[in-house]
Amino acid sequence: MKGIFITGTDTGVGKTIATLVLGTLLQKQGYNVGVMKPVQCGGDDAVFLKKSLRLSDPLAGINPCFARAPLSPHLAFQRAKHKIDVKKIFTAYERLKQKHDILLVEGAGGLMVPLLDDYFVADLVRDLDLELVIVARSGLGTINHTLLTIRQARDQGITVRGVLFSEASRRKQGTPRATLLGLPEKTNPDVIRRLGNVSVLGTIPWLKSFRPQDIVRRCAPTIRIRRLLEPWAGVPALRQKQLVAWDKKYVWHPFTQMKDWLTEEPLVIDRARGSYLIDTQGHRYLDGVSSLWVNVHGHGHRRISAAVRGQLNKLEHSTFLGLSNTPAIELARKLVAIAPRGLAKVFYSDNGSTAVEAAIKIAYQYWQNAGRKEKRLIAHLANSYHGDTLGSVSVGGIELFHKVYRDLIFKTIKVDFPDCYRAPKGKEYPDYAFECLDRFETMLQKRHGQIAAFVVEPVVQGAAGMIMWPKGILKRMRELCRRYEVIFIADEVATGFGRTGKMFACEHEGVSPDILCLAKGITAGYLPLAATLTTRKIFDGFVADYKEQKTFFHGHTYTGNPLACAAALANLEVFEKEKTLARLAPKIKFLSRKLQSFYNLLHVGDVRQRGFMAGIELVRDRVTKEPYPWQEKIGVRVCQEVRKYGVILRPLGNVIVLLPPLSMTMEELERLLDVTYRAIEMVIKKRDTILNSSAELSIVSL
Repeated sequence: MKGIFITGTDTGVGKTIATLVLGTLLQKQGYNVGVMKPVQCGGDDAVFLKKSLRLSDPLAGINPCFARAPLSPHLAFQRAKHKIDVKKIFTAYERLKQKHDILLVEGAGGLMVPLLDDYFVADLVRDLDLELVIVARSGLGTINHTLLTIRQARDQGITVRGVLFSEASRRKQGTPRATLLGLPEKTNPDVIRRLGNVSVLGTIPWLKSFRPQDIVRRCAPTIRIRRLLEPWAGVPALRQKQLVAWDKKYVWHPFTQMKDWLTEEPLVIDRARGSYLIDTQGHRYLDGVSSLWVNVHGHGHRRISAAVRGQLNKLEHSTFLGLSNTPAIELARKLVAIAPRGLAKVFYSDNGSTAVEAAIKIAYQYWQNAGRKEKRLIAHLANSYHGDTLGSVSVGGIELFHKVYRDLIFKTIKVDFPDCYRAPKGKEYPDYAFECLDRFETMLQKRHGQIAAFVVEPVVQGAAGMIMWPKGILKRMRELCRRYEVIFIADEVATGFGRTGKMFACEHEGVSPDILCLAKGITAGYLPLAATLTTRKIFDGFVADYKEQKTFFHGHTYTGNPLACAAALANLEVFEKEKTLARLAPKIKFLSRKLQSFYNLLHVGDVRQRGFMAGIELVRDRVTKEPYPWQEKIGVRVCQEVRKYGVILRPLGNVIVLLPPLSMTMEELERLLDVTYRAIEMVIKKRDTILNSSAELSIVSL
């Protein structure tokens, strides 16, 4: 199904007639056309369209929201003492689009007509993910009104398919057409085409009759229906082919074996809406990993998009070295207000790696500034991941990622900490985790005078395979660091901003770190930004006379970028206004319940979850916990399989990772889990079938 939303430059320009004309011409081309009038205030437009186009769809589906008063929708429905039910519109739309080749959706007035106090027609267009045809008058005033509508649409991320001019609103019975065609009418279409950089679809002439044959006779010569259809006629496929060729010729992708990439057909994402990524050919995919763990409120959230656009019109960037800017100041105040108690200062950078890098350097220099020159070592967990810059690699412990850089990184102290699923024989969960901490304390007793800081990912170790900590571990770590004068760094790059069910993972155990690292979800996935928060005590260790050279000599060109800070502020506003964390709680319970069914699959060894972070570990043998050889790429194959069913996932070795946007609906979650279950089942079955066939062939040959 393909759809078009029909809006006007203002009320009374002839949207309903335009919908009828386009529908009739498309029917003449052989398309099964449906129409929808989601919101109608007075009149009988929906009845008129249903009857004129000879549609069998129920009127309640064509027009799900009706108010009698011929007023702006927000007023008409207010007088009727009920609100427009947007969910009802979506349900009706989904039903209609299953039945038709092309669905024409007619709006109410223009794009900025309010449907609710904070929801406009433009928001409905975006949420339905439709492209736009703008109906305009052709006379005086149309340049201003039409260009404003085009700009508003594009500012909202809506694609304008074309502009359709209408004489229906000007023509009066008996008025000769020649008297209406002055200089504006003759020149305005070309002006709109050039200045609006938009396709002009033609002009609807005055119609005395609405019979299909009369509409075709009068309108087919003046309306370029082919231009409306062109973007659906093979152009996306050609565009995809060109983009793939350019990608393979020019681009180097991260964490990607490019030999494989160059032989495969890559997926090229063109746009996104809500929980879905949409490729260049219009195929939709559930974003099961939040675009690498960053998306929070769904793609294209109108509040955040508006905040970035508003900031773009004021200040895109100015240096933070010796200057400040409004959004960065406001965001720092907000972050301190919501962060664990005791954190008082914010240092900005660009991404998770740099947030951790700054934290390590701050901790190290703090002790140097204080005259404790012997405190030079950084401790970290043996199976940790903190980023890919050399500093953050130094405090990482995942061999696959870091072994090649061993000669470049600095010396650290690795603290043993278990993946409790794979604890040594004879050790049990959760006792073994606390046993590891006992050994950590023994080490601190001997070497705390040399250790500057201890950096951890609290509660969940993400890149290590979604390893979940037993309750009490985080609190004990914090207590040990306080007791032995070791700066405690909490890396909440992945776990922050609601991902574990609370705003920050440290809140699960009432822990306040000395330094907190934030990134990923800080801007809800809109722009690169990171923040390293410290206590006042640590900050004061750098406040000294200029001559003492105790300044923190560290920073980035885009530190405190105003656009990114504006996005982050809007992100936090959405958390508050939409009650994101409260609405997340039942979805977390649903996810937890559904995940238990994965144990029905023979080769699922362990399922781990905290909030909206989950990992499903696949094993060759559930009893022995023997992993699949990495060369078999079981995780990769499962993620390739789910893509066939419209889902995007990315594995960590043999662990299938699920990190959906916090805004994902129950229905979308259920689909995500069902597709993942089916894909695991199919991939393992296919693998075992091939192995069994190979074994039988070997026996026969012997």
